[in-house]
Amino acid sequence: MHELDIQVRVKTRHLPEHLPSDSAQFAFAYHITIENKSDETVQLINRYWRITDANEKTSEVEGAGVVGKQPILKPNESFEYTSGAVIDTPVGNMQGYYEMERENGERFKLPIDVFRLAVPHILH
Repeated sequence: MHELDIQVRVKTRHLPEHLPSDSAQFAFAYHITIENKSDETVQLINRYWRITDANEKTSEVEGAGVVGKQPILKPNESFEYTSGAVIDTPVGNMQGYYEMERENGERFKLPIDVFRLAVPHILH
C-alpha cells in the first residue's frame, strides 16, 4: 500500500462573541481544507480530535464524518468545513486524524498535525 497524497490545511480564529462576556471559557473556530492530490478516490469516514488546554486538560472527540458529512473526494477535489472548540484557557491545541477509506474498502488514518488555538495578542 502506498501513501496517498492528501493534504489537510487548518486556519483557526478566536470567537469572543460566541460566549457571554463573563464566560470563563474561550471559543475557537477551525476551518479545514482537505485536498486529495492523489490519483485515487477516497472517503472521509470518521474523525478523532484530542483537544488540550494550557492546564493540560484534555478532551477527545470522535465520531462519524465531519459536520454531519462523510465527503467523497475524487482526485484533485477538495472539501472544506468549519467547526469549533471551546476550552478553559486562552491558549490550547488540537491534533488528531481522519479515518479515510479507499475505493477498495481499505481504511487508513490521515494524521492532522498539532495546531494552536490562541486568543490573538495573548502570546507576545
